[in-house]
Amino acid sequence: MSRRLAIDLFAGPGGLTVGLKRAGFSVIGAIESNALAASTYRKNHPRVRLIEKDIKAVKPTALAESARFRIGELDLLAGCPPCQGFSTLRTLNGKVAIHEPQNELVFDFLRFVKELKPKAVMMENVPGLYGDTRLDSIQEQLSTAGYQSEARVLNARDFGVPQRRRRMVLIALRGAGPTFPKEKKRRRTVNQTIGRMPEPGRGSDPLHDYAAKRSRRVEQIIEAIPLNGGSRAALPENLKLDCHAKVDGFKDVYGRMSWASQSPTITGGCINPSKGRFLHPEQNRPITLREAALLQGFPSGYHFSLERGRYPAAQMIGNAFPPKFAEHHAREIAYSLDRL
Repeated sequence: MSRRLAIDLFAGPGGLTVGLKRAGFSVIGAIESNALAASTYRKNHPRVRLIEKDIKAVKPTALAESARFRIGELDLLAGCPPCQGFSTLRTLNGKVAIHEPQNELVFDFLRFVKELKPKAVMMENVPGLYGDTRLDSIQEQLSTAGYQSEARVLNARDFGVPQRRRRMVLIALRGAGPTFPKEKKRRRTVNQTIGRMPEPGRGSDPLHDYAAKRSRRVEQIIEAIPLNGGSRAALPENLKLDCHAKVDGFKDVYGRMSWASQSPTITGGCINPSKGRFLHPEQNRPITLREAALLQGFPSGYHFSLERGRYPAAQMIGNAFPPKFAEHHAREIAYSLDRL
């Protein structure tokens, strides 16, 4: 069988590309506009022809020329359009409409589908897009273009990712109905993923072996959180923050992960204990960048650029498509293509 050709749109640091490669696809081209993410992507995937531009300024034919494939030859066009405008946090669980220009980038993804005519399409986004009128429009236009599509809201923990992460996945095939991979009965845990990591400072990995400065009060709060899944609810009165007493939500902040379960959704704030349940199960610290990347499913030696500091790197990691999640769906797409 000839190699399966794939393109990664909105490539970020390359999580989707890792998954596609593991599933047997040859990723020949990608688009990413963010300079830091593009730098990270090139370091890990030097043979992929990456176009570092705003996708709105890229013609699909230019991508085909750069990656050296003909219209209709591509097996899979995949991508993760920016999704902040659809997130439940931004929309207060759908109660508020957000006018976010990036929401329309899903139609740029569709523009590439229409012009490149791939055999299969995979798009990932937050659950907020499911039920949105934009998704209805996308699927209608895919149908007109000769594709059968289906969208589902799935949890990455059911596909080998040691993390609770609900995402919408749309799969479309030209001339056939799409199928989805079966959920896995066994779920990978935090302990299986980072349980053997050495304490930070004992190695030479810049994503793990760094010292984070915290105020003494924050250190006291962290030290008072019960080990292995504890939350800020156990804090004594003198350590409870006034801002937490005024709100009923965000109960996971300053919480610890549990060894036997999956991590919460890894976000751009994953190394900050005030942004969620990001404390190490036993050690009195937040997880490190390397631990966050491992919980996303990246290889242990995957490079993330630190040229702008730790928090931009954390943003890249948190926004990435978990490779294992992508791999399972890409494998199912490959099986479907083999049956066509």
